[in-house]
Amino acid sequence: MIRLENVTHAYEGRRVLCDISVELSEHRIGLIGANGSGKSTLARTLNGLVVPDSGRVSVDGLDTRTDARAIRRRVGFVFSDADTQIIMPTVAEDVEIGLRGSGLDRAEIRKRVDAVLARHGLADHRDHPAHLLSGGQKQMLALASVLVTEPDVLVCDEPTTLLDLRNVRVVEQILRGLPQQVILLTHHLDVLDGFDRVLVMDEGRIVFDGDPGEAVDFYVGLMDRRS
Repeated sequence: MIRLENVTHAYEGRRVLCDISVELSEHRIGLIGANGSGKSTLARTLNGLVVPDSGRVSVDGLDTRTDARAIRRRVGFVFSDADTQIIMPTVAEDVEIGLRGSGLDRAEIRKRVDAVLARHGLADHRDHPAHLLSGGQKQMLALASVLVTEPDVLVCDEPTTLLDLRNVRVVEQILRGLPQQVILLTHHLDVLDGFDRVLVMDEGRIVFDGDPGEAVDFYVGLMDRRS
Protein backbone atom coordinates (compact mmCIF):
# COMPACT_ATOMS: atom_id res chain seq x y z
CA MET A 1 0.00 0.00 0.00
CA ILE A 2 1.30 3.44 -0.97
CA ARG A 3 0.00 6.23 1.22
CA LEU A 4 0.46 10.00 0.92
CA GLU A 5 -0.47 12.10 3.92
CA ASN A 6 -0.73 15.89 3.60
CA VAL A 7 2.07 15.99 1.02
CA THR A 8 3.24 19.45 -0.03
CA HIS A 9 6.25 20.36 -2.14
CA ALA A 10 7.62 23.48 -3.82
CA TYR A 11 10.39 24.32 -6.27
CA GLU A 12 12.04 27.71 -5.79
CA GLY A 13 9.04 28.97 -3.89
CA ARG A 14 6.47 27.69 -6.40
CA ARG A 15 4.17 25.13 -4.83
CA VAL A 16 3.74 22.09 -7.11
CA LEU A 17 2.04 19.71 -4.66
CA CYS A 18 -0.61 21.08 -2.32
CA ASP A 19 -1.59 19.06 0.76
CA ILE A 20 -2.25 15.77 -1.04
CA SER A 21 -3.61 12.81 0.90
CA VAL A 22 -4.40 9.60 -0.98
CA GLU A 23 -4.00 5.82 -0.76
CA LEU A 24 -2.95 3.86 -3.84
CA SER A 25 -3.79 0.18 -3.66
CA GLU A 26 -5.42 -0.81 -6.96
CA HIS A 27 -3.61 -2.95 -9.53
CA ARG A 28 -3.76 -0.42 -12.39
CA ILE A 29 -3.85 3.29 -11.57
CA GLY A 30 -3.62 6.13 -14.08
CA LEU A 31 -2.46 9.65 -13.33
CA ILE A 32 -3.31 12.39 -15.83
CA GLY A 33 -3.07 16.17 -15.99
CA ALA A 34 -1.70 19.00 -18.06
CA ASN A 35 2.01 19.76 -18.14
CA GLY A 36 2.88 21.57 -14.93
CA SER A 37 -0.01 20.04 -12.98
CA GLY A 38 2.36 18.34 -10.53
CA LYS A 39 1.85 14.76 -11.63
CA SER A 40 5.52 14.02 -12.36
CA THR A 41 6.56 15.44 -9.00
CA LEU A 42 3.88 13.35 -7.31
CA ALA A 43 5.14 10.24 -9.12
CA ARG A 44 8.68 10.91 -7.96
CA THR A 45 7.58 11.06 -4.33
CA LEU A 46 6.36 7.46 -4.55
CA ASN A 47 9.86 5.96 -4.41
CA GLY A 48 11.77 8.77 -2.77
CA LEU A 49 13.20 10.45 -5.87
CA VAL A 50 11.52 13.55 -4.41
CA VAL A 51 11.10 13.94 -0.65
CA PRO A 52 8.21 16.33 0.08
CA ASP A 53 8.76 19.54 1.99
CA SER A 54 6.01 18.50 4.38
CA GLY A 55 3.76 15.51 4.83
CA ARG A 56 4.62 11.83 4.56
CA VAL A 57 4.86 9.22 1.80
CA SER A 58 4.97 5.58 2.87
CA VAL A 59 5.15 2.23 1.10
CA ASP A 60 3.95 -0.69 3.20
CA GLY A 61 4.72 1.41 6.25
CA LEU A 62 8.23 2.41 5.12
CA ASP A 63 8.84 6.17 5.02
CA THR A 64 10.53 7.66 1.95
CA ARG A 65 12.48 10.03 4.21
CA THR A 66 14.22 7.28 6.13
CA ASP A 67 13.80 4.09 4.10
CA ALA A 68 14.46 5.25 0.53
CA ARG A 69 16.78 2.37 -0.40
CA ALA A 70 14.33 -0.28 0.78
CA ILE A 71 11.47 1.50 -0.97
CA ARG A 72 13.33 1.69 -4.28
CA ARG A 73 13.69 -2.08 -4.20
CA ARG A 74 9.90 -2.27 -3.99
CA VAL A 75 8.96 0.61 -6.28
CA GLY A 76 10.59 0.72 -9.72
CA PHE A 77 10.53 3.89 -11.83
CA VAL A 78 10.51 4.26 -15.62
CA PHE A 79 11.12 7.70 -17.15
CA SER A 80 9.65 9.12 -20.35
CA ASP A 81 13.06 9.43 -22.01
CA ALA A 82 14.81 6.06 -21.91
CA ASP A 83 18.17 7.70 -22.63
CA THR A 84 18.14 9.11 -19.10
CA GLN A 85 18.07 5.55 -17.72
CA ILE A 86 20.56 3.86 -20.02
CA ILE A 87 23.96 4.13 -18.37
CA MET A 88 25.95 1.08 -19.46
CA PRO A 89 27.61 0.36 -22.84
CA THR A 90 25.67 -2.75 -23.85
CA VAL A 91 22.10 -3.94 -23.49
CA ALA A 92 22.93 -6.85 -21.18
CA GLU A 93 25.20 -4.73 -18.99
CA ASP A 94 22.49 -2.11 -18.58
CA VAL A 95 20.02 -4.73 -17.34
CA GLU A 96 22.61 -6.48 -15.19
CA ILE A 97 23.60 -3.37 -13.24
CA GLY A 98 20.28 -3.41 -11.43
CA LEU A 99 21.22 -6.75 -9.86
CA ARG A 100 24.56 -5.63 -8.47
CA GLY A 101 24.54 -6.03 -4.73
CA SER A 102 21.59 -8.42 -4.93
CA GLY A 103 23.55 -11.36 -3.50
CA LEU A 104 22.77 -13.50 -6.55
CA ASP A 105 25.59 -15.54 -8.08
CA ARG A 106 26.80 -14.93 -11.63
CA ALA A 107 24.85 -17.82 -13.10
CA GLU A 108 21.56 -16.64 -11.59
CA ILE A 109 22.20 -13.06 -12.68
CA ARG A 110 22.83 -14.16 -16.26
CA LYS A 111 19.70 -16.33 -16.16
CA ARG A 112 17.56 -13.39 -15.00
CA VAL A 113 19.08 -11.01 -17.52
CA ASP A 114 18.57 -13.42 -20.42
CA ALA A 115 14.98 -14.11 -19.35
CA VAL A 116 13.97 -10.45 -19.14
CA LEU A 117 15.68 -9.64 -22.44
CA ALA A 118 13.75 -12.45 -24.10
CA ARG A 119 10.43 -11.24 -22.65
CA HIS A 120 11.03 -7.76 -24.06
CA GLY A 121 12.24 -8.74 -27.50
CA LEU A 122 15.88 -7.88 -26.86
CA ALA A 123 17.51 -11.31 -26.73
CA ASP A 124 19.16 -10.79 -30.14
CA HIS A 125 20.57 -7.46 -28.98
CA ARG A 126 22.25 -8.74 -25.82
CA ASP A 127 25.71 -7.39 -26.67
CA HIS A 128 24.50 -4.51 -28.84
CA PRO A 129 25.52 -0.93 -27.91
CA ALA A 130 22.58 0.27 -25.85
CA HIS A 131 22.51 3.82 -27.21
CA LEU A 132 22.30 2.55 -30.80
CA LEU A 133 18.93 0.89 -30.23
CA SER A 134 15.80 2.32 -31.81
CA GLY A 135 13.50 4.48 -29.68
CA GLY A 136 11.12 1.60 -29.06
CA GLN A 137 13.94 -0.78 -28.19
CA LYS A 138 15.39 1.74 -25.75
CA GLN A 139 12.06 1.94 -23.93
CA MET A 140 11.94 -1.86 -23.81
CA LEU A 141 15.45 -1.79 -22.31
CA ALA A 142 14.39 0.78 -19.72
CA LEU A 143 11.48 -1.43 -18.72
CA ALA A 144 13.63 -4.56 -18.66
CA SER A 145 16.29 -2.86 -16.51
CA VAL A 146 13.67 -2.06 -13.88
CA LEU A 147 11.67 -5.29 -14.06
CA VAL A 148 14.74 -7.52 -13.70
CA THR A 149 14.90 -6.36 -10.07
CA GLU A 150 11.36 -7.74 -9.54
CA PRO A 151 9.78 -4.68 -7.87
CA ASP A 152 6.30 -4.85 -6.34
CA VAL A 153 5.23 -1.58 -7.96
CA LEU A 154 6.13 0.01 -11.29
CA VAL A 155 5.72 3.78 -11.66
CA CYS A 156 5.88 4.87 -15.31
CA ASP A 157 6.20 8.57 -16.07
CA GLU A 158 4.84 8.95 -19.62
CA PRO A 159 6.81 6.01 -21.04
CA THR A 160 5.12 6.28 -24.46
CA THR A 161 5.67 10.01 -25.05
CA LEU A 162 8.55 9.61 -27.52
CA LEU A 163 7.24 6.47 -29.24
CA ASP A 164 5.35 5.86 -32.47
CA LEU A 165 1.91 4.22 -32.43
CA ARG A 166 3.24 0.69 -32.86
CA ASN A 167 5.56 0.97 -29.90
CA VAL A 168 2.90 2.73 -27.82
CA ARG A 169 0.77 -0.38 -28.26
CA VAL A 170 3.67 -2.69 -27.42
CA VAL A 171 4.35 -0.84 -24.16
CA GLU A 172 0.64 -0.76 -23.37
CA GLN A 173 0.37 -4.55 -23.79
CA ILE A 174 3.39 -5.14 -21.57
CA LEU A 175 2.05 -2.92 -18.80
CA ARG A 176 -1.35 -4.58 -18.92
CA GLY A 177 0.21 -8.02 -18.55
CA LEU A 178 2.48 -7.32 -15.59
CA PRO A 179 1.75 -8.88 -12.20
CA GLN A 180 3.09 -5.74 -10.50
CA GLN A 181 0.95 -2.82 -9.45
CA VAL A 182 1.33 -0.21 -12.21
CA ILE A 183 0.95 3.53 -11.71
CA LEU A 184 0.98 5.12 -15.15
CA LEU A 185 1.33 8.79 -16.07
CA THR A 186 0.23 9.33 -19.65
CA HIS A 187 -1.15 11.74 -22.23
CA HIS A 188 -2.40 8.78 -24.30
CA LEU A 189 -5.81 8.67 -22.67
CA ASP A 190 -7.04 5.57 -24.52
CA VAL A 191 -4.31 3.55 -22.81
CA LEU A 192 -6.30 3.93 -19.58
CA ASP A 193 -9.24 1.84 -20.81
CA GLY A 194 -9.76 -1.00 -18.34
CA PHE A 195 -7.67 0.57 -15.57
CA ASP A 196 -9.02 0.25 -12.05
CA ARG A 197 -8.75 3.93 -11.16
CA VAL A 198 -7.58 7.23 -12.64
CA LEU A 199 -6.54 10.39 -10.79
CA VAL A 200 -6.69 13.81 -12.43
CA MET A 201 -4.23 16.45 -11.23
CA ASP A 202 -4.50 20.19 -11.66
CA GLU A 203 -2.42 22.96 -10.09
CA GLY A 204 -0.81 20.60 -7.60
CA ARG A 205 -4.00 18.95 -6.39
CA ILE A 206 -5.97 15.80 -7.15
CA VAL A 207 -9.20 17.23 -8.57
CA PHE A 208 -10.84 13.95 -9.65
CA ASP A 209 -10.41 10.35 -8.51
CA GLY A 210 -12.48 7.56 -9.95
CA ASP A 211 -13.48 5.48 -12.96
CA PRO A 212 -11.22 5.85 -16.03
CA GLY A 213 -13.99 6.95 -18.38
CA GLU A 214 -15.33 9.53 -15.97
CA ALA A 215 -11.82 10.75 -15.16
CA VAL A 216 -10.95 11.23 -18.83
CA ASP A 217 -14.24 13.08 -19.44
CA PHE A 218 -13.53 15.33 -16.45
CA TYR A 219 -10.00 16.05 -17.67
CA VAL A 220 -11.07 16.76 -21.26
CA GLY A 221 -13.79 19.08 -19.98
CA LEU A 222 -11.28 20.86 -17.77
CA MET A 223 -8.94 21.41 -20.72
CA ASP A 224 -11.82 22.52 -22.98
CA ARG A 225 -12.82 25.20 -20.51
CA ARG A 226 -9.29 26.60 -20.66
CA SER A 227 -8.89 26.56 -24.42
